[in-house]
Amino acid sequence: QVHLVESGGGLVQLGGSLRLSCAASGSRFTMNSMAWYRRAPGKERELVASITSGGTTNVRDSVKGRFTISRDNAKNTVYLQMNSLEPEDTAVYYCNAVARVRWTLSLQNYWGQGTQVTVSS
Repeated sequence: QVHLVESGGGLVQLGGSLRLSCAASGSRFTMNSMAWYRRAPGKERELVASITSGGTTNVRDSVKGRFTISRDNAKNTVYLQMNSLEPEDTAVYYCNAVARVRWTLSLQNYWGQGTQVTVSS
């Protein structure tokens, strides 16, 4: 299976920056799309940004121009660069990956444990 571990979260002042990382490990697999989701206190989980295997990205409107998603396939790592952070960005951020593991026939979804991002005003 594919194991995802997020890192880089923490406490930052309004207007500050953080870079989240998500490293994938496990048996041999073929990675497809990857994405970052977040869940704020009392809110539903929402998609923040996604990136395809070919590098095509999509970012939700509320963070467009501030957040950038990227990936390093050689390192099996996906990043989320977050600039100009706002209190509304406070949430637990989760890494999601769609991958095909060796000997399996279909794509499956995998989730990281989440990393806390807190923006102080």
